[in-house]
Amino acid sequence: MKRILLIIVAAVILIPLAIIGYQLAHDPGSEQRSVASADPNQQVARGEYLARAGNCMGCHTARGGESYAGGRQIATPFGNIYTSNITPDKETGIGSWTADDFWRAIHNGKSKDGKFLYPAFPYPNYTKVSRNDADAMFAYLRTVAPVKQANKDHELRFPYNQRVLLAFWRTLYFTPGEFEAQANQSTEWNRGAYLVQGLGHCAACHTSRNALGGTTAEGDLAGGMIPMQNWYASSLTSGKETGLGEWSEQEIASLLKTGVSHRGAVFGPMAEVVASSLQHLSDSDIQSMSIYLKSLPERDAGIETGRMKITGDVEAVLKQGAAIYENHCVNCHQANGKGMPPAYPPLAANRSLSASAATNTIRMILNGGYPPSTGGNPRPYGMPPFSMTLSDQEIAAVASYIRMSWGNKGSLVSSVEVGRFRGAPVE
Repeated sequence: MKRILLIIVAAVILIPLAIIGYQLAHDPGSEQRSVASADPNQQVARGEYLARAGNCMGCHTARGGESYAGGRQIATPFGNIYTSNITPDKETGIGSWTADDFWRAIHNGKSKDGKFLYPAFPYPNYTKVSRNDADAMFAYLRTVAPVKQANKDHELRFPYNQRVLLAFWRTLYFTPGEFEAQANQSTEWNRGAYLVQGLGHCAACHTSRNALGGTTAEGDLAGGMIPMQNWYASSLTSGKETGLGEWSEQEIASLLKTGVSHRGAVFGPMAEVVASSLQHLSDSDIQSMSIYLKSLPERDAGIETGRMKITGDVEAVLKQGAAIYENHCVNCHQANGKGMPPAYPPLAANRSLSASAATNTIRMILNGGYPPSTGGNPRPYGMPPFSMTLSDQEIAAVASYIRMSWGNKGSLVSSVEVGRFRGAPVE
């Protein structure tokens, strides 16, 4: 009995130590070297383009701060993480880093000193980036203006502030590996897959996460709540109810490039992505992403929203919602819900309105919003907020009405749900 107990104790101690040791020492792909660029200026230009594709500036620039100097707060269920300074300042940035150090961060999620990086930096996606592209991005970052700005300490609760414990998270949810082109697919499809899976890190938002912040391949891009931001990232699969199944490749491309299409408009965090990143990509890359997204099989996000059931006369709720719609919404979105796209997006057969989570519908009615100003849509039309005009019960009624009209297959919304988001921070 004592021997069995000793074996169990040894296993409890040695197995975690083995996992930690393996993760610290394991650096697959570290031997890879890029093909030297014949034209350094061309490499820098390509790196700038790739940094745009990855929206590096969007995260590594604090509001009102210097470009790439870090300091932007990323709220997570485990506490706040602050993005790092990636300007070429030698003391506070990455000025002392080599191309190998940068590749290690991109590919393996480890800093120059070997410490594990928190996956708020989307290295589980960036690991698919090629060595040549990583080197081009590093070459570009070395040309930006250096900013002396010390990195802020993360504000994570115990035990999440124990960085060494990331060894176990990585064992469960992270496998380093570059993108592998599919021989049975076209060049355009493979380019789109590379951008969506890698630099675009679309799965970071459009895939549901578990209690530890991990994702599973089974739900990839099937939609999910963005942690702490109170927005639902819609499914990008071919689902007809909540996905892109009925969208054409051109409609998808228009949404990605300009922020609006005849099917709908982007809002919330996606508006920032389009403004800072996607609108700057080439038409061919946007088209490739559209081809790839259009090909994704339908998947079920499996998200439980926890909505409260409304008791009473459902028809009375919808009747009240119809009256509110007539008074406040019909001028732009039309009585038939078809709107006047792209200025005023359609509500009829709108995939966002059929999502299991009513979050986006509620937040748009409460706070209003604008698509981003882009080269293809420089003067976007916006929606006014109704938080000061309508009560929680009235917003719930009109939200229920538009989610259950014109072919939409959403469900009823309760005033409790609306109250949950009233006064919530607007991102």
